[in-house]
Amino acid sequence: MKTETRTEIEAAVFRRLLSHLDSRKDVQNIDLMNLSGFCRNCLAKWFTAEAEERGEEITVDSAKEIVYGMTYGEWKENYQK
Repeated sequence: MKTETRTEIEAAVFRRLLSHLDSRKDVQNIDLMNLSGFCRNCLAKWFTAEAEERGEEITVDSAKEIVYGMTYGEWKENYQK
């Protein structure tokens, strides 16, 4: 598989994961952490770290907006139990 194709597939899988998590707002971060060892916040932190490694600046809060599809505060207010 070509590197470019693999990168495109990985990006599509990441978008699909975010879409799936968005459709499952009933699943709390603590549930994800307990079962899988990572949560939405982890994804945001990983996104930030990978961006920084590539010379891009993004705050964790901005990355959380990408992962949550809204600000973290909005998500907590509307969906956190």
